Amino acid sequence: MIRAEISGTFESWRTQARSYLFDEVKPQLIDWADSNDDQGTLLELFQTTEHQNKLSQPVHSSTHRVPVEFIQRAEIVSAHRDTGRWALLYRMLWRLTHGEAHLLDMSIDPDVSLFDSYFRLVRRDMHKMKAFVRFKEMKDPKSGEIYYTAWYRPDYNIVRLVAPFFARRFASMKWSILTEDQSAYWDTVQLTYTAGVPRSRAETQDQTESLWKTYYSSIFNPARIKLRAMSKELPKRYWATLPETEVIRELLRDSPARLQDFYHRQTPSAERWLPPPSKSPQDKQSQWNDLRKAAQLCQACGICENATQAVFGEGPLDAKIVIIGEQPGDQEDRKGRPFMGPAGQLLDQALMEAGIDRSQIYLTNAVKHFKWKPQGKLRLHQRPSSGEISACKPWFLREMQIIRPEILICLGASAAQSVLGKQIKLADARGQAWKTQWTDQTWVTIHPSAILRTSTPDTQAQEYERLVQDLKSAVALG
Repeated sequence: MIRAEISGTFESWRTQARSYLFDEVKPQLIDWADSNDDQGTLLELFQTTEHQNKLSQPVHSSTHRVPVEFIQRAEIVSAHRDTGRWALLYRMLWRLTHGEAHLLDMSIDPDVSLFDSYFRLVRRDMHKMKAFVRFKEMKDPKSGEIYYTAWYRPDYNIVRLVAPFFARRFASMKWSILTEDQSAYWDTVQLTYTAGVPRSRAETQDQTESLWKTYYSSIFNPARIKLRAMSKELPKRYWATLPETEVIRELLRDSPARLQDFYHRQTPSAERWLPPPSKSPQDKQSQWNDLRKAAQLCQACGICENATQAVFGEGPLDAKIVIIGEQPGDQEDRKGRPFMGPAGQLLDQALMEAGIDRSQIYLTNAVKHFKWKPQGKLRLHQRPSSGEISACKPWFLREMQIIRPEILICLGASAAQSVLGKQIKLADARGQAWKTQWTDQTWVTIHPSAILRTSTPDTQAQEYERLVQDLKSAVALG
């Protein structure tokens, strides 16, 4: 019998399983067990040149072909607490590579049934963690630096599976998620993992909880109250870490009175007007054409009621640079093309001085319709609200999925808010590259229309020169 000790991660099991599979070691000859040592086990077992050569063999070799679906689901199953999970995974791996290639389709098979059951349980636990983790704001007593921490008790060992989600969701803030099994730390650049900690490490109270209760009360939907479903989706064992549970009774009592106000305040999203994702993702032009046509029908916010048309982005769909502004202006609204008015002409001049060919970049706006108010015969620009920017964001997200630029330049605070997901001060955001889900080279600068609105020619000249320098920096460092 071979004693196989796993350091608790899927990769450590996969490494050993690959080697055993290479040596044709049958499942019944292996005694799988978890090891408390995260480093030593594998280094001691696989130091010989022979083993190193075996480990370098890909899982999808000509001898053994493993379905990608199994690898993906097995990683999730590995987070289950059953000590027999490693043996189950290797047993299924052996069967898949030794004459039972369609094993995963045999739902009544005992191994497959157990595998599927573990997969569903762990995946549900991952969903719960994403929904129920609550961060508290903390302050380092020495440096004064702000960071965030949360304590959570998952049913399974899912920290490594879920932590990358929080790293993407809260990319710009430093945080830690503490559990009894394992803890995850994000420093805005890298995820690291350490041993678990007791709940007492995260017991400090802060103002964030009060703010969260206020927020939860403001977004509570009285029209969708189903107490039985609430109890099922939010079991009491999660309540200890959820500040909002303290206000649920009050919210339920006031629900009838809040219902009418709730409907009045809701801002819909453009998501419902988006065309379905293309079955041929390589056909960018077809995707973009469908998207542009659909945008003309969007009624996600009230801006469209007074606008002539939706002004969609334009430019090469393989552009390395995307520039996003706030919204179309009067002339853009009439012509149906972005950056055609005075601000667009100033941007053209700045791009030329920065050495950027406008025909090689993609130009778009955070909001696709022109928001204005009448003043005599004029149509005066009005800044879109946060809700209107949020409602229009799905169009921009789909544009980015098609183009996938290397450099993204935001013109003005509204565009930056749409891209970065938060309100910022332009003065604080300029001169640095921001990391976003599309590119590490996301830049923020002034909108040309703001330069045109400055009071004196000297100020205009200074702000224009800064715009040119911002554009040059983005291209030079991108």
